[in-house]
Amino acid sequence: MKKKLAVIALGGNAILRGNEAGTIVQQEKNVTDTLENLVHLIKQGYEIVITHGNGPQVGNILMRNDAGEQLYNIAPMPLNICVADSQGGIGFMIERMMRNVLNKHGIQKNVISMVTLVEISKDDPAFQNPSKRVGKVYNQQEAERLTKEKKWIFKTSSKTPNGFRRVVPSPVPKSIVNREIIEQLTENGNIVIAAGGGGIPVYYDENNDVRTLDAVIDKDMASSLLATNIKADELYILTDVSFIYKDFGLETQEKLEFLDYNDTLKHLENGTFAEGTMEPKIRACLNFIKNGGSKSVITEATKLEDKSYGSKITMNYE
Repeated sequence: MKKKLAVIALGGNAILRGNEAGTIVQQEKNVTDTLENLVHLIKQGYEIVITHGNGPQVGNILMRNDAGEQLYNIAPMPLNICVADSQGGIGFMIERMMRNVLNKHGIQKNVISMVTLVEISKDDPAFQNPSKRVGKVYNQQEAERLTKEKKWIFKTSSKTPNGFRRVVPSPVPKSIVNREIIEQLTENGNIVIAAGGGGIPVYYDENNDVRTLDAVIDKDMASSLLATNIKADELYILTDVSFIYKDFGLETQEKLEFLDYNDTLKHLENGTFAEGTMEPKIRACLNFIKNGGSKSVITEATKLEDKSYGSKITMNYE
């Protein structure tokens, strides 16, 4: 009998929380606390794939890039290499903590972290309207210089007055390039860590060679696509809230614990969910359900095992 397969997307809160400095000790503790909540799925017989965000980490890598170029004349690496670096570093951390958690619970399983390529279209409309802010905050003079020197595009910082941040496109993922090997590894009982930071955006040229573009793929959309590509049964998106809320933060706020596809889509179309925060997570869940997934769950990073928490989305009400 085929075991159930779940994809679990770790949000930023699962790795770095609040106003933490982001030391490796803090990140390893946060990751360990989150991974402890996955043990019950493994004990129930699930095979699991873990995905993760990389926002703060890849931002730091970009700033090290910048400092290395200015201070030591080190050739800066493109964004795709920085994303790959973050996949390697965060993937290693999750793998090591997962191995320790499994050891604690006496579970024998192999764990592997994988640098993951995600196919996009070079003609995606997102390339005409870059919107994803990355890297450090620059002043206007620096931003104008980098626009001339590197052809970067800048927008004002949402948090720093008179500050500017580089923006890059956020294209829609088309397929997970490594999907077949990921599926094979899970079928053989291995835990796979993949699609970190939404994956490395690539496309195929006229010779079918793999090419890259500076872009950032939404982590939850990539996780949803991966779950569909490998025929997962369930998708879990771990974040910093325990439930989906209608009209979050308003007097009309309402907890939504159980949702079917059609009602969720109506809420989405009515602008019920915060754009840029909860909205893409819900779109990811709906895409997964629409393409054959049985259940999506959005919950707080340390509440996965507690069934009294989390919003569940299914095609029909159960």
